[in-house]
Amino acid sequence: MKPVRVKICGVRDRAALDAAARAGAAYVGLVFYPPSPRAVDFETAAALAAAAPPGLCKVALVVDPDDAALDRLAALPLDMIQLHGAETPARAAEVRARIGLPVMKAVGVAGPDDVARLDLWEEAADMVLADAKPPKGAPLPGGTGVAFDWRLIAGRRWRKPWLLAGGLTPETVAEAVALTGARQVDVSSGVESAPGVKDPDRIAAFVAAAQR
Repeated sequence: MKPVRVKICGVRDRAALDAAARAGAAYVGLVFYPPSPRAVDFETAAALAAAAPPGLCKVALVVDPDDAALDRLAALPLDMIQLHGAETPARAAEVRARIGLPVMKAVGVAGPDDVARLDLWEEAADMVLADAKPPKGAPLPGGTGVAFDWRLIAGRRWRKPWLLAGGLTPETVAEAVALTGARQVDVSSGVESAPGVKDPDRIAAFVAAAQR
């Protein structure tokens, strides 16, 4: 069986990028959402994307982007767009057509009703991210460090690739993988020493635990 693939999200500087690559991550996420402590500007994102080694998938995380934002992203050497807002399946199709990249959609999960939304998005997106649903009124759509009940998706199978996210840490990711069968996982705050500050040792420990 192939090793679990890991996405390190919220990479803001070269040290975090290099740590993710050195640890064997498959994806890095660049956050284009200014309220987030992990946000990067276009100039920083361009430098990081250009510095990423071959084979490391560069994912742009956006929240309800307008066409102008998409056109700016199209100028960067990115590999995938991650939608993390209230986008519709129709909008996802527009994003894919406009920017010419595969689309990942993050779906917040808190209860059984949300699992049905995962099934809906499997038809509309190239990849689905099962994330913890933020509390109503939360300032951020993700990166909250909160997990959801993994039993909601335990043993499920989808036709397209998917990732598990939400409160994962080096201490919990092995259990999450064992329970859900996830072959791809996403982490942000779980490998930080402070909001937006990636810890190279925790990145290495997370990837090792996920793949073990």
